[in-house]
Amino acid sequence: MKKIGWLVTLVILLLPTFASADCADLGRFTNWILETSHALVFYAGPKPLARLEIPNCEITSSSTIRLRSSYVCDLDEIEIDGAACQIITVEILN
Repeated sequence: MKKIGWLVTLVILLLPTFASADCADLGRFTNWILETSHALVFYAGPKPLARLEIPNCEITSSSTIRLRSSYVCDLDEIEIDGAACQIITVEILN
């Protein structure tokens, strides 16, 4: 019984580490740069805000990017060329 209690305690302590999603406030972004055909870096002036990985949508330098919300997290959606695309990873850069 002690081992089960110890295991439950360990899981409770480590769960936030594995379940936490990265989020970024992109409401003040002024431009974005295409890093790869599936990754974007958002900037506020010269300062990078966040890098987003969007593997299921093809992005080009002429793509139209629209945020559905100014605050984005892993697994949120972004609109690229009129299509809903899921953000897999948000990496905060500032």
